[in-house]
Amino acid sequence: MRYENEVKGKAKQVKGTVKTELGKFTNDRDLESSGRADRAEGQVQEKFGKAKRKVGEALEDLGGKIAS
Repeated sequence: MRYENEVKGKAKQVKGTVKTELGKFTNDRDLESSGRADRAEGQVQEKFGKAKRKVGEALEDLGGKIAS
């Protein structure tokens, strides 16, 4: 799947936001901290996925130009 890391990264960000807000609501600092870490990890994973996809697209374009 071409967008796998991007989708998983977004999902991790959503999960992290929910955990952060739940931690704030219940005054659970560990849960809040874990949520922030999940969000940050998700952002990195999403950006990695975008970069990987763009490199793949550039290689496909280059291959198409070479084949022409």
